[in-house]
Amino acid sequence: MRWIKKVLKPIIYSLGIRKKPPTLSKEEQWRARGVTIGKNFDGPDSTIDYCFGHLVTIGDNVTISGTTILAHDGTTKKALGYCKVAPVKIGNDVFIGYGSVILPGVTIGNKVIVGAGTICSRDIPDNSVVVRGSDTTYRILCTYDEYIDKQKKRLETLPVSNKIFSERTDDEWKSWKEELENSGGGFDL
Repeated sequence: MRWIKKVLKPIIYSLGIRKKPPTLSKEEQWRARGVTIGKNFDGPDSTIDYCFGHLVTIGDNVTISGTTILAHDGTTKKALGYCKVAPVKIGNDVFIGYGSVILPGVTIGNKVIVGAGTICSRDIPDNSVVVRGSDTTYRILCTYDEYIDKQKKRLETLPVSNKIFSERTDDEWKSWKEELENSGGGFDL
């Protein structure tokens, strides 16, 4: 019986008998599940706690890249019949690198950069750049302002591309890669 529905649905939609339901973006799905998200948000390939989205607040100008944000901890579910839950708050002007995990109860301040693969199990103060430490928590590298100042100086001396990556030809990619290899990096749009 299921295969009939699977076959008939596309036909019904294509004939206009019934309209296809709109597909919500990931951000719209998160908002529908109660996640509070500020302006200018970008969250490609990320996961936000499905059941406890109402406990997650994300500020303005935030990018989370391949990040997992949890507002619950199931370690006590079998033994006690309940999961531990705690709100997660991410401030304004925050970048969280690929593969990072934000655990329940963590507050990330304003103007913070979290390096790829960092496990955030405790609060991160404002104006910090953090990376994964030798244990499972993070360590502070420098302030956000120091990091941005350093990158501004590098921007003056390293190669800069003003062409959107999706519009580059294979030859342009080859040339750009060579230039970056020779200089040790650069900047792109």
